[in-house]
Amino acid sequence: MPAKNRFTRLDAFTKTVEDARIRTTSGGIVTIASLLIVLYLIWGEWSDYRRVSVHPEIIVDKGRGERMEIHLNISFSRIPCELLTLDVMDVSGEQQTGVRDGLRKVQLAPLSEGGHPLAITALNLHNEEAATHLDPAYCGNCYGAPSPPTASKPGCCNTCEEVREAYASVSWAFGRGENVEQCEREHYSEKLDAQRGQGCRIEGGFRVNKVVGNFHIAPGRSFSNGAMHVHDLNNYLDTSDGNPHTFSHQIHHLRFGPQVPESVTQSLGTRSMPWTNHHLNPLDGTEQLTDDPVFNYMYFVKVVSTSYLPLGWEPKSGALSAQKELVDDILPVGSHGRGEDGSLETHQYSVTSHKRSLSGGSDAAEGHKEKLHARGGIPGVFFSYDISPMKVINREERSKTFSGFLTGVCAVIGGTLTVAAAIDRAFYEGATRIKKLHQR
Repeated sequence: MPAKNRFTRLDAFTKTVEDARIRTTSGGIVTIASLLIVLYLIWGEWSDYRRVSVHPEIIVDKGRGERMEIHLNISFSRIPCELLTLDVMDVSGEQQTGVRDGLRKVQLAPLSEGGHPLAITALNLHNEEAATHLDPAYCGNCYGAPSPPTASKPGCCNTCEEVREAYASVSWAFGRGENVEQCEREHYSEKLDAQRGQGCRIEGGFRVNKVVGNFHIAPGRSFSNGAMHVHDLNNYLDTSDGNPHTFSHQIHHLRFGPQVPESVTQSLGTRSMPWTNHHLNPLDGTEQLTDDPVFNYMYFVKVVSTSYLPLGWEPKSGALSAQKELVDDILPVGSHGRGEDGSLETHQYSVTSHKRSLSGGSDAAEGHKEKLHARGGIPGVFFSYDISPMKVINREERSKTFSGFLTGVCAVIGGTLTVAAAIDRAFYEGATRIKKLHQR
C-alpha cells in the first residue's frame, strides 16, 4: 500500500463532498454569533494572561544584623522644640540620645495664633557663631563637669550647648543656665522664654537595629543615672507664666521602612488583591489631648517584615546582598530598603496603646474604678516595638503562563464551535420536522 494511502486511513477529520452539504440561514447566524463569542473569550484569555497578580506567602525571617528605618511626623501643640528630645534604645544595649541626624524640628506658633509653622531659622537657640568674637585663647569653664568630646576646643566649654552636654555627661540637671557665663552671653534663658506657648513638629527618619527596642519623645536632655534613663525636667515643669506644657500630640504619619509607591497600590488595587490593604499605617491621624503636664502615652507596636518583589525579580547572591546592606547603611535616611530592580524591603505593623497620669490614681473619671495606675515615670510619648519572627513576601506573578494561554485559546475555540454545532443541528432538525408536519 502506498505511503499516502496509509496516512489517509489515519485521517480523523473525514470530509464530506460539497454537494452533500446543506447551508441554512440559521447556520449562518449561529456561525457569526459563535465567531463573536470566540473573539470575546480569546480577548478575555489574553487579558487574563497579561494581568499581574500578587501572591503572598509567609516564611520565617532569617535575616541577621539588619537595620530598620523609622519615619515619623508628629506635632506637639503645647511644648516648644527646645524642650523635646528623641532617644532610641534597644535590647542590644545600643542607645541613641538626642537623635538629630535625619530629623527636623519645625517650630509652631501658639494655638491661639493658629499653630502655623514659623521660620525654621528661629529654632536655633544656641548661636554657633556666638563665640567667634572671643579671644582665640579663651577657654570656657565647664563648671566642674568634664569637657564634652564634641567641644570646639578640647578641654573647654565655649558655648552654652557645650556646657549642657558636659552637665548631661555627669547626669546633672541644667535648668535655664543661670550664672553660666556662656548661656548668659548667648541670652539662652531669654530665647527659651520667647518660645513658651509655642508648639513643635518633629519630622524625618532615623535608623535602628532590627531588634526589640523603643524610641521616645520626652522633655529635656536625657542622661543615664546608674541603670536608669532620666531626663532633665526643670524647664518643662516650669509654670511661672501659668501656661503649663503638656504632651498633647497628633501623629500625622508613622511607618517602619519605605512606603509602597502609590503607583503600585493603584495598579494592584483591584479584584481583592492581597496588597491593597497593606501599609494602611494604623497610627496615622491619631490625636491625643491632655491638660495634665505629667502624662505618659505608650504605643506598643508589633512589626512584621514585608517584601515586595516585582515581576521578573531574581534573588541576589550572598555577597551582593551583604554588599547592598553595607551600602544602605552609608546612604542617607530614606534610601534604605529600595532595590534598583524595583524590589522593596519594608515593614507593616499593628499597635495597641495605653496612657496614664504619672500622678497615679484610678480611671474612675472614665468609668473604670478598678484600674489603678502607678506613680512616677517620665512624661512623654513612648513607642515600644517588637519584631515578629515571621516575614510576609508579596511576589508579583502572571496569572497564566504562555502555554496556559494557548491551552485556553484552544479550549475556547473547540468548546464554542462544538456548542455552536449542537445548536445549529437542533435548529436544523427542528425546522425539518416542522416542514414535514406542514406537508401532511
